[in-house]
Amino acid sequence: MATETVAKPRTSARVHVQKFGTFLSGMIMPNIGAFIAWGIITALFIEKGWLPVPQLGGFGETGGKPNIGLVGPMITYLLPLLIGYTGGKMVYDVRGGVVGAIGTMGVIVGAGIPMFIGAMIMGPLGGWTMKKIDSIWDGKIRPGFEMLVNNFSAGIWGALLALLGFYGISPVVTAFSEAAGNFVKFLVSNGLLPLTSIFIEPAKVLFLNNAINHGVLTPLGVQQSLEQGKSILFLLEANPGPGLGILLAYMFFGRGAAKASAPGAAIIQFLGGIHEIYFPYVLMRPLLILGAIAGGMTGIATLAITNSGLVAPAAPGSIFAVLAQTSRDSYFGVILSVVLAATVSFLVSSVILRTTKHSDEVDLGDATSRMEAMKGKKSSVASTLTGAGAGAGAAGQGGVGVLAGPVRNIVFACDAGMGSSAMGASVLRNKIKAAGFPDVKVTNASIANLTDTYDVVITHQDLTERAKPATSSAVHYSVDNFMSSPRYDEIVELVRESNTEGATATEGPDAGAGTPGGASASAPVDAAPAATAPAGGEVLARESVVLNGSATTRDAAIDEAGRLLLARGAVDEGYIAAMHEREASVSTYMGSFLAIPHGTNAAKDHIRKSAVSVIRYPEGIDWNGKEVKFVVGVAGINNEHLHILSSIAKVFTNKEQVARLEAATSEDEVLELFGKVNA
Repeated sequence: MATETVAKPRTSARVHVQKFGTFLSGMIMPNIGAFIAWGIITALFIEKGWLPVPQLGGFGETGGKPNIGLVGPMITYLLPLLIGYTGGKMVYDVRGGVVGAIGTMGVIVGAGIPMFIGAMIMGPLGGWTMKKIDSIWDGKIRPGFEMLVNNFSAGIWGALLALLGFYGISPVVTAFSEAAGNFVKFLVSNGLLPLTSIFIEPAKVLFLNNAINHGVLTPLGVQQSLEQGKSILFLLEANPGPGLGILLAYMFFGRGAAKASAPGAAIIQFLGGIHEIYFPYVLMRPLLILGAIAGGMTGIATLAITNSGLVAPAAPGSIFAVLAQTSRDSYFGVILSVVLAATVSFLVSSVILRTTKHSDEVDLGDATSRMEAMKGKKSSVASTLTGAGAGAGAAGQGGVGVLAGPVRNIVFACDAGMGSSAMGASVLRNKIKAAGFPDVKVTNASIANLTDTYDVVITHQDLTERAKPATSSAVHYSVDNFMSSPRYDEIVELVRESNTEGATATEGPDAGAGTPGGASASAPVDAAPAATAPAGGEVLARESVVLNGSATTRDAAIDEAGRLLLARGAVDEGYIAAMHEREASVSTYMGSFLAIPHGTNAAKDHIRKSAVSVIRYPEGIDWNGKEVKFVVGVAGINNEHLHILSSIAKVFTNKEQVARLEAATSEDEVLELFGKVNA
């Protein structure tokens, strides 16, 4: 019998470079505080600093002996040793870190110059080789001799690595550093340094910047700063001007969601220093990379002309961090470089936005998802663009916190717990079941009834802060599109990852096919618990279906939907007022041209029986900047209305079904599309 061989997907070169860059930055970034400390001490106490102190700055003599100071020893020994230890620890925990630091010391002494690149080699090498050596006698050491073997093996191998670093690695790294430094000098002396923006700016958007910035520019910049008191290399990538210019262009010439979110993104990018916030805006209009390149080139040229630079890395790339690390004689040039970079980037980006046609606003969520895919993980700041939630303490994971175990219990919460939460729960339940995890429970509830018993809590972005206090141990996600939020795909992936071991469900061959996140567009949506029709009659009646609504505004549409419920005897007048109150606090827009106005949690006393009304607006209604063609009024007692909401969710997650609903010519066709909702 022939055996089919499935080829493994090939990993792209870009992904390999990203991983390499991430590994390099993993050695540098935890130690940025030490770089900043060294930069502050250098800026203040060296001979040309703000407060020259011979004993600290390392110049002059005291008692007939030269002052060593803090600047030289920190840059020569402390920072490389920290990098070497961190690199070794990344590979083989503390034991690897110690051996990596020992090996790094050999490179430092052998070279006599700051050995950052040498530390990046010796640290991981020490950790990896120590791990391999330990595996030789793992489980073979006699009881009582473990400490003796472990300590002496680490000491002996560390000593050998130090000798290897001294005689073997340091000459190679020294030659490389000198060659790279000469190349940079060549670019500067020939006015070619601005051309590096052609590579750096696209690399930033593609998340290849860490390999360039932390792998090459920072080590070379530190060496240059030690010799000259400052370095232009620290601002080749960290200049916040190009990104600010792009976001300003969106503020003036963008439309819709992109324009609305640009001011907040600009604050985060320019003041907070998180540059990745503007990457989705470039991915929406790839031509905007020209604006970033032009701005970057302008900034670098300004720095070169004014002979300006920083004394240490600016991390993150905030204007505050940039100014804090600016050399005493470079404030004018540095500030001018940021201003001119932002100006040129703004002008070029504005022309591109004004002269090209693209529905960038509706693609912001997609662009953010593409950015996260390229990054290889969820973005902690992209939530400000798309509504992704962030759990408390969940830095760097796009709202995903630390789980104590597999995800088993998910709740979708809203103010009343009977409208948008029910719809969202139905959509998500379908996706999770299609992914092969039918045992994961997805329910809906009002925020007032939440308890700290859930693994994952999903809310509208305006309600997340209200939900967190009652569910502090849960992972929180925020959404603004209940029918097709990209956050659902993240939750499905979280469920899959957390249930990988010991999962009881078997994923079928078609799981994950169809819509993003694994849910097939035609897959059935399970009804929520207790989804039976009320004893008093139908939840959705023919007389509550209107094919051509008369309202032209959001508030008028809410009134129209509410009066259909009132005519059925399902609610009193007070419930319609509560529907407006609910809309004023949190939008009931669901996505896919659908809104489901309903009352607040406090309005349940105004409900007499469960009922739903459906109104179609062929021309569409502006619903807080979103187009709505279908308004579903909801009034529910207990769970009696959830079955029809589940059926409605099934229709509106299927584009073909939505199209049929738009083309329906009779109320009976609408009822048929929603299925036997009153059975």
